[in-house]
Amino acid sequence: MKKIVTITPADAAHGFALAGVRQLVRTPQELDATLLDLTGDPATGVIIIDERLVGGPTQHKIEDIERRWPGLVVVLPAPGKPQRPEQDYVLRLIRRAIGYQVRLTP
Repeated sequence: MKKIVTITPADAAHGFALAGVRQLVRTPQELDATLLDLTGDPATGVIIIDERLVGGPTQHKIEDIERRWPGLVVVLPAPGKPQRPEQDYVLRLIRRAIGYQVRLTP
């Protein structure tokens, strides 16, 4: 069974761990090396990243990982940030999960 791993900043150190999910506390500078380690581990199936850790170059690295790695990378919105629909992101996740392009209409 594949593992779910979350990567968060220090202020969210225990949130996912309380739910039984492996949680790593990292800084934005440590994120690239951590992603490299996790995607190289065959036991990892899902990586969840707090968006506060993701900068410009890291976003491109995540997109590259999504193209070549069979697992799933999810970037969660920062806590307290106003939510807005991210339809493109959701469509990309659905397309990857089912292998087919879908159209969502209101």
